[in-house]
Formats: sequence, structure tokens, C-alpha cells
Amino acid sequence: MTDQFVDANKIVPARELVQKWANETDYDERSWLYEIHIANRAAAWGADQELEACCGLLQQQGFDVTEDLRASRRPKPPSLKEQALKILEEEPEPDDMKELIVFDTAQVEIIRRALEQLDD
Repeated sequence: MTDQFVDANKIVPARELVQKWANETDYDERSWLYEIHIANRAAAWGADQELEACCGLLQQQGFDVTEDLRASRRPKPPSLKEQALKILEEEPEPDDMKELIVFDTAQVEIIRRALEQLDD
């Protein structure tokens, strides 16, 4: 049974959903990291519920902006290809060796992962 309670001031996730969030982490339930994980998931879930409620209300009122609203409030992360291209398009830091381009470890990892996705 789902025991979700919703009124004008509260949005509360079902116990089953909270249990699912608890089961998806390896943190010890006595750890503050465990609590943070569940709190983060609950906050994201609540924000998604509010966004969908707002989109529903806008549609009822005849406004055709829900797609734009969702896109602006829940933007998709850039693909590995987009991230790698952005790194390669950045101007190198000015230094004595103008021909040397230096990437940090995170940038190299993004480029490596993007290249691994390409077909041979």
C-alpha cells in the first residue's frame, strides 16, 4: 500500500520510495552520509513533484510553456562529447611554453571516456 500524503503545504514520499532510496546506498544506516543520501533524494523528489504540479497548473491555464520550464529547471547534463569538445576549445593558460597544452586529470578522464565511446 502506498501511503503518500499530499495537501496544500506538504508533499511526503511514500514509505516504499524512502525504503528504495535507503536500499540503493552502501552507507551504514548509522552514518550521516546515509542520512544525507536520503535527504538529497527526498529533496530532489519533492522538487520534481512541485515542478510537475506547476506544469500541470500552467497547462490547465492554457500556457504552453511546460517544456521550456522543465528544460530550464531540469537541464540535461552535457554529453561526454560536448564536455570533451569544450575542454579542447578552451584557450590554454598563458605560460612560457606557448605550444604546450596542459590538461588536468579530470579533463583527461572526460576526453578518455568520450573517446572510448567512439566506434573503431
